[in-house]
Amino acid sequence: MDGSLSFAHWRAEDKEVFDDLVRRFEDRNPGAAVRQDVLSSGSYLTTALQRIRSGNVGDVFAAFVGAQFQDMTSAGLFTDLSNQTFLSRVDTSALDLSTDGDGRRLGLPYQHIFHMPLANMDLLERAGVSEQPADWDGFLGLCEALRGLGVVPIAWPGGEPANAGQLLKSMVMNNAPWPDMFARIEDGTAAATDDWFVHTLEQFVELRPYVQPQALGATVEPLQQLFARGDAAMLATGSFHIGAVRHAGAEFPIDLIAPITVPRDEVRYVGVHNQSFVVGVRSDTAELDTALALVEFLTEPDVAKTYADGTVQHSCVTGITYDNPDLRTTAHWLTAETLLAPHVLVRDLEIRRVLDNASTEVLGGADPEQAAEQAQHLIEQQR
Repeated sequence: MDGSLSFAHWRAEDKEVFDDLVRRFEDRNPGAAVRQDVLSSGSYLTTALQRIRSGNVGDVFAAFVGAQFQDMTSAGLFTDLSNQTFLSRVDTSALDLSTDGDGRRLGLPYQHIFHMPLANMDLLERAGVSEQPADWDGFLGLCEALRGLGVVPIAWPGGEPANAGQLLKSMVMNNAPWPDMFARIEDGTAAATDDWFVHTLEQFVELRPYVQPQALGATVEPLQQLFARGDAAMLATGSFHIGAVRHAGAEFPIDLIAPITVPRDEVRYVGVHNQSFVVGVRSDTAELDTALALVEFLTEPDVAKTYADGTVQHSCVTGITYDNPDLRTTAHWLTAETLLAPHVLVRDLEIRRVLDNASTEVLGGADPEQAAEQAQHLIEQQR
């Protein structure tokens, strides 16, 4: 099989593993050549659609589930994969997130991820906690005990918009009356000034003493190193950064932890999940057969296992047994009562940014009611 392909995505931390997989694909398909075109996640969100539509990159490309997938679908970027038999290897619930309004399967969700803070379980044990606190008082008590150990309880990347809002996802999961709370704010049937959202922002105020100094200017990579050194007990991003903190030298046991913001008898969800990194084929690629072959290759169980073990990303390909100890440790979240990440259902990326920014501003010092009112004003302008 011949053909030169561009594979466009945002997972720079996965490039080495993908390099290995690409070599295996090229060895199996003499004449094929695959180049990775990688951007940061923030740049990919804002520029990937235009770059891929230009035809210069992205014969095979990844999309974030939610607004970016919807925008790329509307732009006609995806080849219809509905008749491709290799999709039978993929979890059906994941495929539902990459299906358009006409029922066409347009991409391969490749990662099952969790939008909850990483936790250094050694430090939690030293703080007297061996499992996730069952309510808000318990979570605040954990943060206070961790601060008493002389470490930063929560490393929070307030200066990086793509990650600063990750904590909001688990903070609202039990506070909101509905699982699609952000979509309702988008369509006007709910508002950022509703009591449940303002209450969530008020709880962010309670977290201020437990984030690192100068948190509003902090980016992810230095905080990954802070966490890896054992100087921070939690990293408020998600499972997609476990591989990076291991690469930075973390040797302690890691699990995930979500702030439970309600009394224990009101808990509906213990975490937040997503099935992301939708791999698709550009509809106008001149190398359609080779591009389809690459996507099919990625669904082979041994290939998906190599990717999962090498990147510490749970796979949406079914029937895999992991060797990576972190995947084994966090596998219990796959069957836990977790909420689909609420931003997935928001079609407008700007509205998503406004909601994330409200929590960022409050954790950085803003008044909760004023931040909520400002967010609602911006959403109504955008709508």
